Amino acid sequence: MLIAGNWKMFRGPDPAALAGLDAVICPPFTRLHDCVDAGLTTFAQNVHWEPEGAYTGEVSAPLLLEVGVVGVLVGHSERRQYFCETDETVARRTRAALDAGLRVIACVGETHEQRERDETEDVLRRQLAVLEPHPDLVLAYEPVWAIGTGLTATPELAQEAHAFIKSLLDAPVLYGGSVKPDNAAALLAQPDVDGALVGGASLDVDSFQAICETAARIPS
Repeated sequence: MLIAGNWKMFRGPDPAALAGLDAVICPPFTRLHDCVDAGLTTFAQNVHWEPEGAYTGEVSAPLLLEVGVVGVLVGHSERRQYFCETDETVARRTRAALDAGLRVIACVGETHEQRERDETEDVLRRQLAVLEPHPDLVLAYEPVWAIGTGLTATPELAQEAHAFIKSLLDAPVLYGGSVKPDNAAALLAQPDVDGALVGGASLDVDSFQAICETAARIPS
């Protein structure tokens, strides 16, 4: 059961307060050193597919490894929505990170409009078609309509999507979409939910700790 906290573009809590938690932390770039120094399992929120070059504003896998980062978050819906991320660039970033020895959490998921048009499976099939199984690859299912909105997929909807994803690609699948202490148990108890990608609740130490403790109680 893997729990990952995505701090997005927030400074986040004191990393020392999270020491000892069995979780992945995805802080903004300016906090990578702090999280690594606190002994946290630290993932970056993005990575470029080239090892170096004239790519202003990007960061490469070798540079991340140099500061002690062990993995990356790739293809988050906000990257797709606001920064023109495509399925192909997600695949390139994923391959480069895995080839460099980084672990990867690759995000997939449909928008509200796509779900309303009954396109969820088509969207997931397209997003997964560019990815390949790898021992260090984990997927995160993000129903985009449930990110930052306070809405959450029902446990049954999450299970249905996770089972479909696993039928296409053999990898663990996290659920990401307004995971909170009060809904974590029901979501994590689903047979094909292998953990959670936590956004807002990861910025509060007590809330994030509660989610991690809930995950630890779920039978493997």
